[in-house]
Amino acid sequence: MEKRSNLFYSSIEFFTENKKIIGRGLIAVVCIIMAIWFVRHEEAEVRKVYVLIHKASPLYIFLGLLVTAAYIFLQGFMYRFSFLALGKSIDFITLTELFLKRNFISIFLPAGGISSLAFFTTQTERKGVTKTEIHLASSIYAVCGIVSVFVIAIPAIVWLLFQQTVSSNEAYALGGLSVLVVLLFLAINSFVKKGKVFSFLLKYQPDLDVVLEQISDGRFSKKAVINCLLISILIDLAGVIHLYIAFFALNVSASFEAAFLGYLVATIFLILSPFLRGIGAIELSLSVLLVQYGMSSVAAISVTMIYRLFEFWVPLVAGLLTFLFKKNNLVLRTLPAFLILILGIVNIVSVLTPAITSRIHLLEDFLPLSLIVVSNYFVLLTGVVLIFMSVFLLKGYRTAYYLSLFLSVLSLIGHLIKGIDYEESCVAGFVVVVLSYTRSQYFRKGNRQFQLFGVRTILVAIFAVLIYGIVGFYFLDVAHFGIDFSFAASLENTLLYFILIGNNLHARTVFGQDFLYSLNLLGGFSTAFLIYTSIRPFIFKPEVEEEGWQRAKDLVTNYGNSSLDYFKTYQDKLLYFGKEIDGFLAYRVGAGFAVVLEKPVTRNEEDMLVLIREFDQFCRENDLECTYYRCDESSLSAFHKLGKNSIIIGQEAIIDVSTFSLEGGDKKSLRNALKNISNKGFFVKIYNNPVKEGVLQRLKAVSDEWIETTGYKEMAFSQGIFDKDELRHQTIIALENVEEKIIAFANVIPDYEKGEGTYDLIRKTKDAPGTTLDAMMIELINYFKSQGLHYMNIGMVPLSGVEQGRDITERAIKFAYQNVRQFSYYKSLRDYKSKFSPEWKSKYLIYDDAYALIRIPAALNKVVKIKKGDL
Repeated sequence: MEKRSNLFYSSIEFFTENKKIIGRGLIAVVCIIMAIWFVRHEEAEVRKVYVLIHKASPLYIFLGLLVTAAYIFLQGFMYRFSFLALGKSIDFITLTELFLKRNFISIFLPAGGISSLAFFTTQTERKGVTKTEIHLASSIYAVCGIVSVFVIAIPAIVWLLFQQTVSSNEAYALGGLSVLVVLLFLAINSFVKKGKVFSFLLKYQPDLDVVLEQISDGRFSKKAVINCLLISILIDLAGVIHLYIAFFALNVSASFEAAFLGYLVATIFLILSPFLRGIGAIELSLSVLLVQYGMSSVAAISVTMIYRLFEFWVPLVAGLLTFLFKKNNLVLRTLPAFLILILGIVNIVSVLTPAITSRIHLLEDFLPLSLIVVSNYFVLLTGVVLIFMSVFLLKGYRTAYYLSLFLSVLSLIGHLIKGIDYEESCVAGFVVVVLSYTRSQYFRKGNRQFQLFGVRTILVAIFAVLIYGIVGFYFLDVAHFGIDFSFAASLENTLLYFILIGNNLHARTVFGQDFLYSLNLLGGFSTAFLIYTSIRPFIFKPEVEEEGWQRAKDLVTNYGNSSLDYFKTYQDKLLYFGKEIDGFLAYRVGAGFAVVLEKPVTRNEEDMLVLIREFDQFCRENDLECTYYRCDESSLSAFHKLGKNSIIIGQEAIIDVSTFSLEGGDKKSLRNALKNISNKGFFVKIYNNPVKEGVLQRLKAVSDEWIETTGYKEMAFSQGIFDKDELRHQTIIALENVEEKIIAFANVIPDYEKGEGTYDLIRKTKDAPGTTLDAMMIELINYFKSQGLHYMNIGMVPLSGVEQGRDITERAIKFAYQNVRQFSYYKSLRDYKSKFSPEWKSKYLIYDDAYALIRIPAALNKVVKIKKGDL
């Protein structure tokens, strides 16, 4: 009963916290269901719509596209004036691209048009504009966009009311829009006068005060706002013209009044749409309104589709292209694989649906019927293979790319031969263009030895099948097929059925049919095996010679300057040494990635650039992608020069031990920790290397108990594990009593950062006092201070330091760090380390493109795990 009650209250809490999102989602679902119902209810008319749209006038479609181009450019000018209102001059190209990107992602966001205004600020920030100014300019843009609709709607609706042609529903919609504009006006007025709206926003954007000062001292241009509003009105008029052009394109007689009112209704639904930019709701409402103006339902739907092409789909595609032509972006990386999948499905569906009879009759005048039939089977086969290829294309395999390109070209030709299906051929042609443009994305090679093995195997298989087929056809009794096969006919039929395009034989018996199926089956398996062996990735298994480890340690001694350099010579790593320069980097391989620990160890930045380029080439040759884990901010410039990207993954805490003090009220808990440990009879003891075996045994007992108590699993890569051979040669700081019982310890490891010390493991027993770790940290600080060092590195806190949220990825990390329960440990860890008043230094992950960033976590998860034989 109690469990049910808890479940009930947790459900109530969930719906209360997410009622806005759930409400918007439900409205969106209702709108989409209404659209689906409408299409299903008017199924016969929808079929006629297809025919009517095909008859649309190309001239008017072209005019509509020209108006769309003007509409896009006007959006850029509107953004320009919204920034000029704040005294910021941004170039037109940048702002037009900003509109296209925001318009594209708005379809995927709740309250799309408004929500999208928070995105893609980085490029504009580079023009010397603060993030707050960008958001304020975007708000001016949004308000002008809504007010302009109101401005053109009032005179139109008043006139139409006198004409008695406006329904009560449309009047209610206008009333709702009026209320929205009034609320926006009151909010702006409250902001300017530093009222409640200003106080609320100031909590989230403290620099708003500076922007308001800019507005107050006369740098806010009212003229620019008026110009922004005038351009918004022009944009609205372009929308009216779009609808009016759609009337002419379909030769539908309707008044300019219908176009004007239709645009207003569509725009109101667009503004109030909670999701998907009004998809479904706009189509339904506009079609219904046009029917009220005397159009047939078929004409109304057709006009709506063309209008939405101009207003929605063309700008959406233009927005997609802004992502597509950006180097190393996620869309560019994933789109080809998606298109190959779509083309595969199109091929299969095209073959399975009836051909257009008139086109077949036209083809028969030029091509033999057998070639048309065979082309159907061939297109079907390429469809199946293309679906298979999409997976390997997504992984970046070069062989999959060339095969996909070849099959796409064959699909383009095959669709024309099998039934003049130029629609499908256009899809294939578009895929060929995209693949050609993205050629540089595919560099991962297959295993050449395995490819040769596959080719040999297939040749043997073909030879064996030829013998099997020829003997079978030649000696099969006439009773099975009704044909006495000659040697040539046996060879021809064997090859046709082996490559899955034979279809002109009709078996009279089950045995004969099974024989044909066996040839198809052997051909299918052989083709699949050949494809697999040609794409199968290279298996990377290098080894490091013993002298390599010594060379790496010598390089760290000479050039090391990081707290992580010690772990670069850990035996769990692989090492890559420069060919042209004296340096190396340490990495592990997982999930197709070479994960490098921090930056390379080199003499200077110039050498580091050379080594990174060499290693990139090495990775390409060995079918690997590359990422660098936990890099300092000081090394980012080198990676950025090579076109690589960076993202903050956490912050490292550095204590200034030379100035650290236990004085003050904020250090009371630390003073109490030392007193508590001392009162319980424990004291610090330092074991210098070499550490005796008996001490190591006692440390092992503490470590094992700590692992059992915490459930922790030993991990390596950027940290060490309990290894007696390593600890034997290190300094151990332990807390123990007079009976030599150790309750906690830490091992001091080499830190190659000048003037800095650090430790690796810090572990305690389960019965140790609660203040043990605090006491251990203070003793470590005292130890490093006694060694004449100035700083102590106490490690990284993952996800910490993303308060800025420069882009959508960092904002997602920031949200997870602050709100997701699973990441609350990291917040607690930062709070704990903050007790020692450290300086925080950001750490970064270096990656090549956005698609790689999605897969890197899986690679990191593999490389930090220790398997038997790694050490």
